Amino acid sequence: MEVHVLDNYYLAITLLITIGYQVFFFAIAFSLKFDKLTDFAGGTNFVVLAIITLAFSGHHNARQIVCSLFIMVWGLRLSGFLLFRIIKTGKDDRFDDKRDKFFPFLGFWVFQMIWVWTVSLPVTVLNSPNVTQYPQPAFETGRDIAGVVLYSIGLIIESVSDVQKYRFRSGTSDKSAICDKGFFNWSRHPNYFGEILIHFSIFMIAVSPAANGYVRGQAYKALYATILGPFFLTILLMFVSGLTLQERPGAKKRYEKNNHWEEYARYLNRTSILIPFPPQIYEKLPTILKRTVFLEFPIYVFDPAKHSDAGKGQRGAEEGNSHKPSTASTNNRQSGDQLVNSGS
Repeated sequence: MEVHVLDNYYLAITLLITIGYQVFFFAIAFSLKFDKLTDFAGGTNFVVLAIITLAFSGHHNARQIVCSLFIMVWGLRLSGFLLFRIIKTGKDDRFDDKRDKFFPFLGFWVFQMIWVWTVSLPVTVLNSPNVTQYPQPAFETGRDIAGVVLYSIGLIIESVSDVQKYRFRSGTSDKSAICDKGFFNWSRHPNYFGEILIHFSIFMIAVSPAANGYVRGQAYKALYATILGPFFLTILLMFVSGLTLQERPGAKKRYEKNNHWEEYARYLNRTSILIPFPPQIYEKLPTILKRTVFLEFPIYVFDPAKHSDAGKGQRGAEEGNSHKPSTASTNNRQSGDQLVNSGS
């Protein structure tokens, strides 16, 4: 027998649980100035919501169980890895300017609430009474099979790349060394790609009852509307807290401190920003393809002449000494642009 709580899509109850869960951990983190539970609270929140909605549903068909287990496995792995990493490092640099400020620190936790609740939508709605009241197709549709395959690929890429980067950082004393091993030889952010793949695959499985005509009416629309979850995650990683905070700022820092800049510029040129692709082929692709098909949008690209304080000063000096031959053409190359040998 299913449990009806507040609404028949479990949207309100999961929101309230998420708020309560995050506020509880926020109180600990702020009071004790304790960073170690922040990401753990995010990942395990997904597990809590999946367990509760599956238990409330009263209809445990294979699709519900698989989708719930998939998001639980992902949440447990992610939170476990991040907890292990923060225990080793001691603190989270993201909060250095927020840890002692109530509202800025709370703002991060509020955003984490939105992230958890929104990305959980495919599983939440799939387990809800308005969907489970309809007959369900057997777990053998093309979407189910494709979803399982894509989920497996995504989980492997995200899990392995996390371990590869951690081991690389732990095994070198040079903290500015470039991690171009394993999956990072094919993508600059393979863990993000794997995470995006995981959540689109869960949606692909969850939407099967609607796609195959078993679920109708508002429930049909609700299942398709849960694509908001993986889209929100993708937007977050690409335009809010992921690539935009790492790509241009990271290149700028390397350029201005001269931390392996020439080597890093070559890495940018030959390695796809997100979608794994053979570097031997990628470095030969025209810039227009990199900026469009491979999602390396201009907002990620670092141009020393435009974005570096050192580059701007150097450009001003060059303009003041325009009668002298320029020796800065190599240093002013945009990140991702083709390297040109001085003798060519």
